Amino acid sequence: MSPLNLPPEARPREKLIARGAGALSDAELLALLLRTGLAGKSVLMLAQELLDAFGGMAGLLQAKLDDLKRIKGLGGTAKRAELSAVLELARRALAQQLSERAVFDSPDAVRRYLQLHLAHKGHEVFAVLFLDSQNRLLAFEELFRGTINQTSVYPREVVLRALHHQAGAVVLAHNHPSGQVQPSAADQALTQHLKAALGLIDVRVLDHLIVAPGQALSMAEEGLL
Repeated sequence: MSPLNLPPEARPREKLIARGAGALSDAELLALLLRTGLAGKSVLMLAQELLDAFGGMAGLLQAKLDDLKRIKGLGGTAKRAELSAVLELARRALAQQLSERAVFDSPDAVRRYLQLHLAHKGHEVFAVLFLDSQNRLLAFEELFRGTINQTSVYPREVVLRALHHQAGAVVLAHNHPSGQVQPSAADQALTQHLKAALGLIDVRVLDHLIVAPGQALSMAEEGLL
């Protein structure tokens, strides 16, 4: 049977076989995972609805099992579990990549990793990538939430976690739910405050990244460290 005569839900599979996964749109890739649609709604339509609901693939990668319940057609536990498992595999693949090489050998991977974890949260979260002496990822921790400033982020806690992981360096990160990634005066003051505190235990601050959906700013690249 020619691919043109196949039902819409089968065409992404044929396209992948013929041209490779990179030729598929986000909706087509997602349709392959979902496999079936609903009465009156093809699997491609369901996939696009899911992407629209979460603001694209990056937002979907942030989704938890309960978040997926609100999409009609994903109420069943099995389909939600399968999708959630694939999304978690994507996060873990990036984490493994960062643990096997110096983080700044792959700056785009760092950005993607942080966006997967932080960019689509509705509240500000301050997180830290703890690195070994060769700048490879040891651990990622979300330490504080709420308005990020010098009074809500406690340097003592950051120092204690760095000692716990025996880190040689850190990358600081937080998200801006507003969608703007330009650092505020408070962001810059906080960075210098943490840099001084961590310097007392010989832990280097390599960067502070601010992330939002679809974008990320490196304060190191902006000359603000």
